[in-house]
Amino acid sequence: MLIGGAAALAAVSLVLLNSCSSKIPPGATAVKPFDVKRYSGKWYEIARLDFKYEKGLNNTTADYSLNNDGSIEVVNRGYDTRKNKWKTARGKAKFDGPENEARLKVSFFGPFYSGYNVIAIDPQYQHALVAGEDLKYLWLLSRETSMPEDIKQAYLEQARSIGYNTDELVWVEHDGR
Repeated sequence: MLIGGAAALAAVSLVLLNSCSSKIPPGATAVKPFDVKRYSGKWYEIARLDFKYEKGLNNTTADYSLNNDGSIEVVNRGYDTRKNKWKTARGKAKFDGPENEARLKVSFFGPFYSGYNVIAIDPQYQHALVAGEDLKYLWLLSRETSMPEDIKQAYLEQARSIGYNTDELVWVEHDGR
């Protein structure tokens, strides 16, 4: 009984520890130096690897703002084309290491965090490539509803070199809703 309880406690501890630290796909490197103040504001999702919380969404955006405690408020918004209504998710992000490295962890569900890693950004902070904690999550973001072709191709090549299947990207429609 004691051994079973210790094993259960160890398993719960491992889950909690893993939920509190972010991960980055092998071969990916977070941007450094990174300026979170310049990254703050509205970003349009140009493309993503689809997953259950964004399925069927278009006109998707992410808005980042700094909180007084040093964390980052995250507001994701998209138009659900099946239900014909807007969907909003609020969360928070924290740095998972030095604040000049774009390696963060984000949570929309209480104490459970997931990796959010800016792996490419242009010098003007107008376009970004963001990797999740593994090869299931990838986003191409822009301050505008489109992205120049040369930047898009460079980001796609970088993603492929890490191991992402870019043929599976969903290209987001921004129709002005």
